[in-house]
Order: sequence, then structure tokens, then C-alpha cells
Amino acid sequence: MSREQPRNGTGESFFAWDGQVLVLNVLGKPGAARDAIGKPKGTQLKISVTAAPVAGKATRHMLRFLAPQFGVSVADIEVVFGWENVNKQLRIREPKRLPAVFAQGTLPLSPSPTT
Repeated sequence: MSREQPRNGTGESFFAWDGQVLVLNVLGKPGAARDAIGKPKGTQLKISVTAAPVAGKATRHMLRFLAPQFGVSVADIEVVFGWENVNKQLRIREPKRLPAVFAQGTLPLSPSPTT
């Protein structure tokens, strides 16, 4: 019998590596005063955006805000779930850099080399 992984796929942390892909659990805060990456809140990273939570507008804005933070294009970020919800999971392909909050995490800051 195989052991099931938690739905968030990151265990006890707000992020995990799946090969060269960063899996990130997000607690979104739409309608904020400014765009910002906040602190981890349990197994999620709080990310505030100024866009209103209307028909996915805040999520689109969040992707445009996060792309340069990770050194990737918007097309390199996939919304796994939570497109119109504050609870989201993102998959970021081959991030070129990580925001400072990742240094506080419990997992390696870079993916394990593949053989």
C-alpha cells in the first residue's frame, strides 16, 4: 500500500522542489495597499497584491508580480489550483533566483541535481 502525499505536496513547508520545478503554496491577499511577498503562514507563503479579487484578476496580477521576483517569465508559472481562491499552489519552472524569505525555509534552496 502506498503512502499518500498531502494535497499541498510540500509537507510541512510552504515550498518543495519537484526536479527543477519549485512548488509553492500561497495564501493570497488581494486588494492590498502594495504588492509584497510576506512571511510564511503555516504551510503557505503570504503574497499580497493590489489587484481586486474579481474573476481571477488578482491571480493574473500575482503572476506578473512574481515572475521577475523568481527570474522567470509569466509563462513559467503554472497555477495548479486556486485560480479564483486565496489558497493557491503554483509551480515555477527553473527559477533563476529566490526571494529572501526562502532562506528561512526548512528545505534546500535549490533542487537536487538529477542524474
